[in-house]
Amino acid sequence: MTISAISAADLEALERDVLTALAAADPSELTLLGEGEISLVLAGGEDRSWACKRLPPFATPERADRYATTIERYLDELTRRGIDVVDTTVRRITGDDGRTVLYCVQPVLPTDALGVTLARRDPELGRELLERIVDLILGSVDERFGLDAQLSNWALVDGRPTHLDVTTPLLRTDDGVPLLDTDVFLASLPWLLRPAVRRFVVPGIIDRYHDPRVVVLDLAANLLRERLDHLVPVVVSAADGRIVPPLDDRTIRRDRRLDAVTWGALQAVRRVDRTWQRRVRRRPYPFLIPSHRHT
Repeated sequence: MTISAISAADLEALERDVLTALAAADPSELTLLGEGEISLVLAGGEDRSWACKRLPPFATPERADRYATTIERYLDELTRRGIDVVDTTVRRITGDDGRTVLYCVQPVLPTDALGVTLARRDPELGRELLERIVDLILGSVDERFGLDAQLSNWALVDGRPTHLDVTTPLLRTDDGVPLLDTDVFLASLPWLLRPAVRRFVVPGIIDRYHDPRVVVLDLAANLLRERLDHLVPVVVSAADGRIVPPLDDRTIRRDRRLDAVTWGALQAVRRVDRTWQRRVRRRPYPFLIPSHRHT
């Protein structure tokens, strides 16, 4: 893993910009590179050459350190299982309130190398990339190792599929206990909802990423979200005879609808809480959340 060259000063400047945006409820001065279900990818550095994914703040440095260690273990496991991953480093910033913020920092890749852009520009190259992603899923995912393999999490670097999204380290112990600290992500939900979401929603979401068939299904379903419907048959064909039961159009479209409902509901709750925090409690909402476009 190559150490990122972004300077501490540049990263601290980005964090100040984020805090200013949160206080003003105006992210327009931030350079957005991408959106995930949990957080945003921001451009950092004087020349905006670093993709910086900010995780929700941690209550203690020890908890942040454990999470960073889990990400590093996940990076090693990706490599061990034959999956190339973009150079990544985890950086820590301690705020004035004593809470620690983690950033996953990666070099900004050429837009044409990103999976979704590549597939739109060159459908044949997109077909080859999807076929290779299916091979990687079926050759790596199991009860101990999970993968969020949707096309937006991949790029083609030096002719090889390269994974981008490592901020959700999907690892389990031999006993099936997740190493992922899900409370980090639940922190952006109203506290009354956290126990129910932790008990009834989170386990099902995590289970999905440890089932090779469901990971392939999610890859196909997310092509619908990206308006790449014509490439769905590529995933179905690549997995044909290798997963049981096989995928079909009805199953893929149903999974897409359920995924949109689940994440849409969680994001709607976050937006309501953000409005309440800002307008009723008169204090900044402390999290960056994706836009409506994502679902």
